[in-house]
Amino acid sequence: MPTKAINIWSSPRNISTALMYSWGQRKDCSIVDEPLYAHYLRVTDANHPGKEEIMKSQSQYADVVIRDVILRKYDTQFVIHKQMTHHLVEMDWSFMKSCGNIILIRNPKEIIASYSKVIPNPSMKDVGVKKQTELYDYLKKNNNLTAIVDTNQLLKNPEGILRKVCSGLGMPFDPKMLSWKPGARSEDGVWAKYWYANVHQSIGFKPYVPREIDLPEHLEGLAEQCLPYYRQLFKICIKA
Repeated sequence: MPTKAINIWSSPRNISTALMYSWGQRKDCSIVDEPLYAHYLRVTDANHPGKEEIMKSQSQYADVVIRDVILRKYDTQFVIHKQMTHHLVEMDWSFMKSCGNIILIRNPKEIIASYSKVIPNPSMKDVGVKKQTELYDYLKKNNNLTAIVDTNQLLKNPEGILRKVCSGLGMPFDPKMLSWKPGARSEDGVWAKYWYANVHQSIGFKPYVPREIDLPEHLEGLAEQCLPYYRQLFKICIKA
């Protein structure tokens, strides 16, 4: 049986690693962490922590990644690729027609508050929120969108949301997806030491707790620019 490739297209700082760990509990899933990261760094020359190490750890060319990583056969029925939407630069998107595709969204204020702790003064291109609406349009046009998942909705009802997502992917829900052991995992990218400290302390999805976020004025402006794109996708995401 050919392997079914599934992409989770996330904005940064969006519990995407926790969701990756969730799927990593399944025996029928292989896991790949951000296979297009080095391609993105080569194309954009973005200054990210561990840049040189990342670029040495995987292919820097999207066509090679698509052929040799995303669409290759694995020993499992499914392969989950945790992806960042802003990595979709200067490349052919048509490979998505052969995959399941989930868009993972989050309130822009929460994204920017967390992301700016590692990457100061992020831009619209860095956070990928607008790019997610472009991706939504592309996937809808080609009938390849599996689901839109909002982080806060997922945290409010992990089992309910994951059951719906699994159903859309044609796989049974597995209760093992709701918890994992703390610590690093073998599928972590080499960038984990810069980004994954919190998730390495987790043992499952943390309950959603609403909180007030105060951003500096220039980042508040970015959040306001992102908000209409987020609201567009939130209207049609799976609700808890």
